[in-house]
Amino acid sequence: QVQLVESGGGLAQPGGSLRLSCAASGSIFSIYAMGWFRQAHEKQRVMVATISSDGSTNYAGSVKGRFTISRDNAKNTVYLQMSSLKPEDTAVYYCSAGRNSYAYWGQGTQVTVSS
Repeated sequence: QVQLVESGGGLAQPGGSLRLSCAASGSIFSIYAMGWFRQAHEKQRVMVATISSDGSTNYAGSVKGRFTISRDNAKNTVYLQMSSLKPEDTAVYYCSAGRNSYAYWGQGTQVTVSS
């Protein structure tokens, strides 16, 4: 079992930055792939960025070059650094963990990009 708690969401202006954090507990963090997903209002949840247990990363095309996912296995934490934010980045952001599939989810944190 893995418990995930996101933090760091909030209101940002277009062009601004935010850093999301996801603290994991309950299992061996380093063996899990971690991901950030987002769900905008009345839309499906989509992948934003993922990082494997060996540090390989993958990004959605819409955020590539603006967002960076990283992990600190010593702190059992995964981060999402978001820069050059756009209004279309507004969504609830979810942290997820898994091995063969993303089986564990956090409660989500709201990110709103607006002037």
